[in-house]
Amino acid sequence: FALKDESYQERLSRLEGDKESLILQVSVLTDQVEAQGVKISDLQSSLVEHQHKLNSTEEMLQQELLHRTSLESQKLSLMGEVSYLKLKLADMEGKQGHGAERQHKAEGLFKELKILKDKVEHLEDQKLQYEKKLKATKVTNNEDKNVLTCMVCKLCNAPSSENLRVCCYSYRLRRTQSGGFNVADPDAGQFKRGGLRATAGPRLTRTPESYNSARDMNIPFSQWTKEQVCSWLEDYGLGQYVSLSRQWVENGQTLLSATPQDFEKEMGMKNPLHRKKLQLALRAFTTKVVEKSSELDYIWVTRWLDDIGLPQYKDQFHEARVDGRMIQYLTVNDLLTLKVTSQLHHLSIKCAIHVLHANKFNPHCLRRRPGEEKQPSPSEVVQWSNHRVMEWLRAVDLAEYAPNLRGSGVHGGLIILEPRFSSETLALLLNIPPQKTLLRRHLATAFSALVGAQATQEKREYGNATGHVPLTTTAKVKPKKLGFTQFSHLRKRKPDESADYICPIDSAALALNGVSRLSSSAHRGLSPSLDRHADRWEHVGTKAQTNGPKQ
Repeated sequence: FALKDESYQERLSRLEGDKESLILQVSVLTDQVEAQGVKISDLQSSLVEHQHKLNSTEEMLQQELLHRTSLESQKLSLMGEVSYLKLKLADMEGKQGHGAERQHKAEGLFKELKILKDKVEHLEDQKLQYEKKLKATKVTNNEDKNVLTCMVCKLCNAPSSENLRVCCYSYRLRRTQSGGFNVADPDAGQFKRGGLRATAGPRLTRTPESYNSARDMNIPFSQWTKEQVCSWLEDYGLGQYVSLSRQWVENGQTLLSATPQDFEKEMGMKNPLHRKKLQLALRAFTTKVVEKSSELDYIWVTRWLDDIGLPQYKDQFHEARVDGRMIQYLTVNDLLTLKVTSQLHHLSIKCAIHVLHANKFNPHCLRRRPGEEKQPSPSEVVQWSNHRVMEWLRAVDLAEYAPNLRGSGVHGGLIILEPRFSSETLALLLNIPPQKTLLRRHLATAFSALVGAQATQEKREYGNATGHVPLTTTAKVKPKKLGFTQFSHLRKRKPDESADYICPIDSAALALNGVSRLSSSAHRGLSPSLDRHADRWEHVGTKAQTNGPKQ
């Protein structure tokens, strides 16, 4: 019993301790509830205040709406009155103009009648004078008298004096119609070049003659005058900087010796791509190297973006005045400046530039419509535009998914030259659900038949390689950041270092040799932009040099 009493005592003491802790917790919770109650009351009061404000605001809004409706009705009534007054004024002006025209015609007729009246009176006076002369001569021979005519009647051969008035009146009437154009002329109604016609209005654009006279391309750019330089800037798509250039530029040498900082300071050229465009053009003037890409203007580039399936960037490229020469020297940071951040879109532009290099920047190298080929080769597929790829999808019974490729950047160059671009990537871009396995298998079969067995094997090997990162549709490109150790080499770097280009010139030349002989059996190593191994490139380059370029 003693042990039981002790256990009961211990339990009782524990319960007492729990009771005290519970009492303490209850007091704490009570304080918290009271604090929350105070907060709730404050919130309720603020809610009531905001409700009052909301009600007053709604009342003001209703009053404003009523006032606006009344103003709108007054406006409509005033517009109706104005339209009525305009019609009335037009009617009055029409009547006034018609009356003025009739008055003008009446005045003209009155003047003509007055002239004729004066002439008739003058003829009457002459008649009386000749009659007096006839009476005074006392001519005895009546025959001679009958054939005697006045000076005026000789023209109309009037034989007697009684026809004098009628004769003379008809002869003056005939003379009043002389002095103008000969209406009876049969050729008067026909148009003759060099005759009377309205002159042409002022020309709004430069003619080729004025363009050539403004700038003689045989003269070195350094010797161009200020006006020639400003005219060239306007024709080159940089006309917004002409006004400041007139204040700074003395001749062409001013631009040749200027730095990008001078362009920004003196010409107000804040856009870095505008400065790059100007630098590339000035470098072409200095080196006198003729580049085929310089013949493609910035208007063509916007159409090119449509062809490669990236029309959403047309405004940025157009605002930056990106032309064919700039396309050739685009860098990753340039694309980021143009708000192109998608990794897939970077690869799309990279492969499209390779296709341009392979075709020597032929503006019509991309194929937009299906041809007569039944089974196109990879050398033909690499030139397919985005629209042509959609036509292929319709041909393989995937027409319902074809519109999803708009704005995707998918074109033939990306399909062939990018080893990470597979049928799975295309299925993601087409939004084909993963559960539709049969549809995806059909797409994979059609994709393999399109790119060829060799390319399919190559893509499979590249995907199975160690360290392979699959190509996704959501990956973003980040700008290149320089490390601390790289700052010492900034002055040694060339501004046009090919390693910074999205499509390096050397790799493009290598791709040119490969794409020109692209076929179903020999298109290995054709994507230099896509991180191939150096030994693979060396092998392809040696093979290209051994075989030589094909026509």
